[in-house]
Amino acid sequence: MAKILVIDDEKAIRRSIKEILEFEKHVVEEAEDGLVGQTLALKNNYDIILCDIKMPKLDGEELLNKLLEAGINSSIIMMSGHGNIDTAVATVKKGAYDYLPKPIDLNRLLVSIKNALEKTELVTETKNLKKKISKSVDIVGQSNAIIQIKEMIDKVAPTDARVLITGGNGSGKELVAKLLHEKSNRNAAPLVEVNCAAIPSELIESELFGHEKGSFTSAIAQRKGKFELAEGGTLFLDEIGDMSQSAQAKVLRALQEQKITRVGGDKEIKVNVRVFAATNKNLLKEIEQGNFREDLYHRLAVIPIHVPGLNDRKEDIPLLADFFLTQISEDTHAIKKDISSEAIKLLQERNWPGNIREFRNVIERLVILGGKEISANDVKQFA
Repeated sequence: MAKILVIDDEKAIRRSIKEILEFEKHVVEEAEDGLVGQTLALKNNYDIILCDIKMPKLDGEELLNKLLEAGINSSIIMMSGHGNIDTAVATVKKGAYDYLPKPIDLNRLLVSIKNALEKTELVTETKNLKKKISKSVDIVGQSNAIIQIKEMIDKVAPTDARVLITGGNGSGKELVAKLLHEKSNRNAAPLVEVNCAAIPSELIESELFGHEKGSFTSAIAQRKGKFELAEGGTLFLDEIGDMSQSAQAKVLRALQEQKITRVGGDKEIKVNVRVFAATNKNLLKEIEQGNFREDLYHRLAVIPIHVPGLNDRKEDIPLLADFFLTQISEDTHAIKKDISSEAIKLLQERNWPGNIREFRNVIERLVILGGKEISANDVKQFA
């Protein structure tokens, strides 16, 4: 269902078009001339505007120019019983979505509206995606630990050095990896993430290195692995402390020789990939217990970066709270809530075993359940 404005000085035509479109479940409004049409088009958010060319007070071509200059998002379909091919081409070149000659062909009208709506949805989706992509990654905080991490990222990112990121669950290790990639010389190529803890040990090698058709029961087609998919870019091995010994050996070989072999294959494939790894485990203890290869550790930990838990950087809580309040407001298209200083103080006194992830969840809960301004009482009741 679309919201449509019909602008035409002939009442009979307006009414007939309105009846047709309302039968198709669209919401239709009318304007009897260009000036009324301009007022309505600028005041309301229409999906589609059907506009006659020859009208008193303000003709369709002038109105088209004014609406396009105003930057409205509506798809504008021009109509005329006096037009010719030159008029049609001129209006479409200026920015009209389509041109329909009178008398209006019903089928062509409905097809044009359908296509215009699909185009509008695509444009909206593209804008939303661009908005998401254009949001620069950043680490929120001004504590000494965070300042040191940011300085380290600025130094390390432009190099090809491997980085091992350590820290508790929810502390922001993935954010560090994304920022390193964004500031690197490889940022035009992909950042490919593999959560080693989420993939069964019998499938991790196929996930990383790919497989050939028929190499195992469910291998019905050849498949590229994450190393190949990250070609020219960065491979982020999250929770690498949970990787199987067999996969560790193959990753070590890939890092040493910059070559991989797909599961079930014998062809060596050259790869050009920078590797970041992250873990919440103490890998030195894992090495002592025989769970992690020491040689792989030294290959990965060229640059170690430790991300502190929220309990070690509670001075950042006011900034983090404001950041998440803004983010939640934008995501939900709601007015941003304020939070009292007393509420902030209570949040700083609390233990945060789940780190930033837990903190973000608590802020979202307070936004949903708290008052217009999040109070200390809201924190006591809902946090």
